[in-house]
Amino acid sequence: MTAGAVPEPLAKTALHDFHERHHAHLVPFSGWEMPLYYGGILAEHRAVREAVGLFDVSHMGIYTVEGGHAAELLSRRTTARVEALAPGRVRYTFLLESTGAIVDDLLISRIDDGDPRGRRFVVIPNAGRASEVEEILRQHRGPDTTIQRWNGRVALLALQGPRSRALLESAFGWSLGGLGFYRAAFFPADGTPPGAAGRLGLEFPGALARDWLVSRTGYTGELGYELFVPAEAADRLAERLVAAGATPVGLGARDTLRLEKGYLLSGQEFHRDRTPLEAGQERFVEFDHPFVGRTALEEERQKGLPVRLAGLVVEEAGAVPRHGTPILSEGRPVATATSGGPSPTLGRGIALAYLPSALAQAGTTLAVELRGRAVPAHVVPLPFVPAARAGGG
Repeated sequence: MTAGAVPEPLAKTALHDFHERHHAHLVPFSGWEMPLYYGGILAEHRAVREAVGLFDVSHMGIYTVEGGHAAELLSRRTTARVEALAPGRVRYTFLLESTGAIVDDLLISRIDDGDPRGRRFVVIPNAGRASEVEEILRQHRGPDTTIQRWNGRVALLALQGPRSRALLESAFGWSLGGLGFYRAAFFPADGTPPGAAGRLGLEFPGALARDWLVSRTGYTGELGYELFVPAEAADRLAERLVAAGATPVGLGARDTLRLEKGYLLSGQEFHRDRTPLEAGQERFVEFDHPFVGRTALEEERQKGLPVRLAGLVVEEAGAVPRHGTPILSEGRPVATATSGGPSPTLGRGIALAYLPSALAQAGTTLAVELRGRAVPAHVVPLPFVPAARAGGG
């Protein structure tokens, strides 16, 4: 920003009034004003691990990509073979540079009913990369492919935790047992008829006045769902979920929850500088189709990885690494933490770091430098806390 320039006003989600009523501590985040916490990060973290928490994630990019060549476009520009994605399926994937470096990670959901002439996808990039991802897709799209952004008209709420399914089924009468992990479907907003199963092939966002899009996805590792609803319905829905037992949760606990699972954070685990293979995400790279960056990743596989993303647990109680904390081997710096913080579940400080491959093996003894002092730590397999996917699928 140049001297004297007026900063851009922060965008507000449809739940801004909800956040204020529930006494959220609001902070700037990727151009949005978002809740960092309400009652406290630790309590919100535990609510998600033990019961159910409610997140406002409407700041994430919300796009539709549709048309005869929509699947071809998304296959070409991501590491997922989207052309083979069945209706109702969701993929976590990466959009790459030609060098193989990650531009962004995103979710792609196919929501049409199977007609190849009318394939329709909902694409969710990170808030800070949403405009960039849109521009890249527009540069590569064909004339029959439409890309539209729906932030402002559509709100996105995440309900996460072991009681999330029971809460939604009780509140709306839905039958969510058939909605498997990484699947999406439309469910009636008015909760009728009882036991209603999900449907596909509805217009997005036009159908949301009657049927909300529900995906079994999230960023916590717990059983959870994300609900796409009309912006004007978001506040009322959030209050209904809180009244039914959900705890409002802010970005602070969202970060500790995802860190315990070893999930990547845009701008920390990648910033156009790391590949999915270095980040330990090869399972999300489908090499059976052409995509931008594939050649670079194949070369990387052949040559071997000089560094790998690894997890570290600090052995001293109360010692907490942060983003940028130096990682030491035999007293010498070998890396810096990309993410770090306390693990409420483990009761120890934890960190992610790109370590030299020889040091990235579980059990390796290292140290973190905290206030000029080397504190012992050791490498552990990721995730730090095992994922919980109970509840069907």
